[in-house]
Amino acid sequence: MRIAVAADEATGVATTLVEELVGRGHEVVAAHGALSAAERDDWAWASEAAARDVADGTADTAVVCCWTGTGASIAANKVPGVRAALCADAYTADGARRWNDANVLALSLRLTSPALLTEILDAWLAGRPSDDPADRANIDHLAHIPDPG
Repeated sequence: MRIAVAADEATGVATTLVEELVGRGHEVVAAHGALSAAERDDWAWASEAAARDVADGTADTAVVCCWTGTGASIAANKVPGVRAALCADAYTADGARRWNDANVLALSLRLTSPALLTEILDAWLAGRPSDDPADRANIDHLAHIPDPG
């Protein structure tokens, strides 16, 4: 799988995220923010860049990180076509992929331990969108909700 990653600081699991993904056989197509010496490392810019990699097809999915994960999720969700989910456990990651067809995983650098990262990535990377018509109708409806801004 082609994966983009972003973090606003090189702390916690941000420092091992790329290594973990590559070790699982995935291709990290881009590292943004604090994971790149050439980019602005603020959460809004870094997460937007990774989300755009997903939206334009450069990456199949992305993992975006900031201290709480909230800002990274908000920034990624501003990119059309992105459905970012802030996941603090494997059950939520599985559900986000299944019921919400989420394509960007947001993580908290404060709360995500290396062991929890492993569990969340297991669920996220194995997850697939539901074929249930009700679930698909919800995902399809998202495209029809107007942007208030």
